Amino acid sequence: MKATSIINRHRVIADPPLAKFLFSDTRMAIVWLVLRVYVGYSWLDAGWHKILDSGAKTNYIIDGSGLLAFWQRIAAVPAAPAKPVILYDWYRGFIQFLIDNHTEVFMGKVVAFGETAVGVGLILGAFVGVAAVAGAFMNMNFMLAGSASSNPVLLILAIVLILAWKTAGYLGLDRFLLPLLGTPWKAPKTETAAKHPLVPQLA
Repeated sequence: MKATSIINRHRVIADPPLAKFLFSDTRMAIVWLVLRVYVGYSWLDAGWHKILDSGAKTNYIIDGSGLLAFWQRIAAVPAAPAKPVILYDWYRGFIQFLIDNHTEVFMGKVVAFGETAVGVGLILGAFVGVAAVAGAFMNMNFMLAGSASSNPVLLILAIVLILAWKTAGYLGLDRFLLPLLGTPWKAPKTETAAKHPLVPQLA
């Protein structure tokens, strides 16, 4: 009985005005357009270079030799007092598992085409929230692998785009794609007429 009463007393906590303006107001769409094009171009540039690279020991698409070389470098444990590139043993073990099972041929394609897809999605504004999550996931993996570069900045920007998923693609394909899914701009159906039908008055 007590659990039922607690459930029945649930409330929807409204967002503060600043959060509404930043992440739900379409006037901010121009800001998110600039931001997502910047992040998207960074991913597109990185992925497209991997797709085009056909070097004998640097390619990602043909045999994954470029990815394998990267894995072998970061998984190596140097002699003390030097520190390994990967600080977390569990992640180093995961990379070594990928190396031992010769997954570089498959994973090389995943990385190259994944980066490119994230870039295209963000630039075109297609499912920006999903693309930003995928980008953030890759940023996190690169950072765990000891590769800082631009990943910390791109990760922060990806988090902001995730928060602004409703309007980040408003000046893009999401303006048409998201309503097809019924979110977030589809007006809720009213049940007033069904609950209170009009009763014809007798003369």
